[in-house]
Amino acid sequence: MKRMLACLMILTALCTIPAMAASTTLAGVITDDMCGKKHMIEGKSDAECIRECVKSGAKYALLVGDKVYVLAGKTSEVDALAGKKVTVTGELNNKTLTVSSVKAAK
Repeated sequence: MKRMLACLMILTALCTIPAMAASTTLAGVITDDMCGKKHMIEGKSDAECIRECVKSGAKYALLVGDKVYVLAGKTSEVDALAGKKVTVTGELNNKTLTVSSVKAAK
């Protein structure tokens, strides 16, 4: 009985870990995961290049210094800020940030 109770407590603790994940806020520039820092379509603005790359299969991303984080969720809000400095809040899992809010930087 004690063994079963111990296993149940461990299982309960493991199931609550994802619910305890903390929110992360990062400041950077909206880009795409293919171009990152350097946009490759000549004659187009950064925002136009980002949107073209996303249409071709790239994912929206956040460039923070030299690091690129893929953005998941809130696609229309992220799209509206393509190429701009922003502050993004969400849950970070490896290199993917699931967006809960995105705002233009002041």
